[in-house]
Amino acid sequence: MNDFYTQARELFRYTQSMRRDFHLHPELGFQEVRTAGIVARELQSLGIEVSTGVGKTGVVGLIEGGQPGPTLLLRADMDALPILEETGAEYASQNANVMHACGHDGHTAILLTVARMLHGIRQELPGSIKLVFQPAEEGMGGAESMIADGVLDGPRVDMAIGLHVWNEEPLGWLGIASGPTMAGAEKFRIHLTGKGGHGAAPHTTVDPVVAGAQIVSALQSITSRNVAPLQAAVVSVTTFQAGDAFNIIPQYAELTGTIRTFEPAVRDRVIKRFFEIVEGVASSMGCKVEIEHTRLTPPVINEPGITGVIQEAARQVLPQSELSTVNHITMGSEDFAYFMEETPACFFFIGSADAERGLNYGHHHPKFDFDEAVLPHAAALMAQAAVDLLSSKSQ
Repeated sequence: MNDFYTQARELFRYTQSMRRDFHLHPELGFQEVRTAGIVARELQSLGIEVSTGVGKTGVVGLIEGGQPGPTLLLRADMDALPILEETGAEYASQNANVMHACGHDGHTAILLTVARMLHGIRQELPGSIKLVFQPAEEGMGGAESMIADGVLDGPRVDMAIGLHVWNEEPLGWLGIASGPTMAGAEKFRIHLTGKGGHGAAPHTTVDPVVAGAQIVSALQSITSRNVAPLQAAVVSVTTFQAGDAFNIIPQYAELTGTIRTFEPAVRDRVIKRFFEIVEGVASSMGCKVEIEHTRLTPPVINEPGITGVIQEAARQVLPQSELSTVNHITMGSEDFAYFMEETPACFFFIGSADAERGLNYGHHHPKFDFDEAVLPHAAALMAQAAVDLLSSKSQ
């Protein structure tokens, strides 16, 4: 029996050095050239078969087991965010206005460590492991790009797992739950055209600012009056831009925002009401309107069988952890969901915060950082889950 936790602890310095190097040199979505190069180098140094340029800057490594069996995809995202880092850490970003503020540097380092552990026992594996290092998770279509480039084929993927370090919970907490876990996300842009004029003569204008304000207020009624109280949805207007002078009613106004849902029927209802409200209010206020609506990700819905295997792996590898198996739902989104549309999968969370050390800022915050003790925990759990899933599906 493999003691992955002991191995992961022994490899901690390696994992930490990889994580800190990626943190020092963050790269935005589809620009992860340096990161991808290091990932490819590390995998090739182990003798793992590597494909680069998958989904533009993605890297895929294939570990073929010594026995026939299914193919399991393990995924880590590599991209950073356009944020000026304020952590003051010795390994703080050296790239101006770019920062690993979500933990993807950790995810990449974790999967490189998992690759080392699983490659060492490849002859024991009943099946294959596809190591997927994905670009552009942050709303830029990285998963879709890799799927379009055939990442799920050659060999065909039978199941997939992914994880996320989670600063909303402390180190020692695990969130592994079946069913809906993260919301599907979409973004919208509303462009209003009115008739500009002097601020002292509003009766001669068609004011897109007033129309936009009415739209913002009316959209709030969707979740309060069109979605059942025990169902979940979010409609948020997050930007409102119009005009640049105090005494001029502008010609144009633009609003952007996001919609989050879990259930297809709820999504359909929310989208329908969104268009009805925006078009109706704009028309009633005399404005022309153009609406751009883009689906970013489907919801993350964990397959019960795969989730159960990972829960048991967690009990085995991290017995002292607090394992949450129910009611862990977030309105945040994750494009791992595109893999889930193609194959059974599970996406789970691993607590990474340490309030006493100030390592508890939320994801996407300029001071985001996590307790690096999570690295061996995550690597050991992913490795054990991989072995158990291949074994369970090979029987």
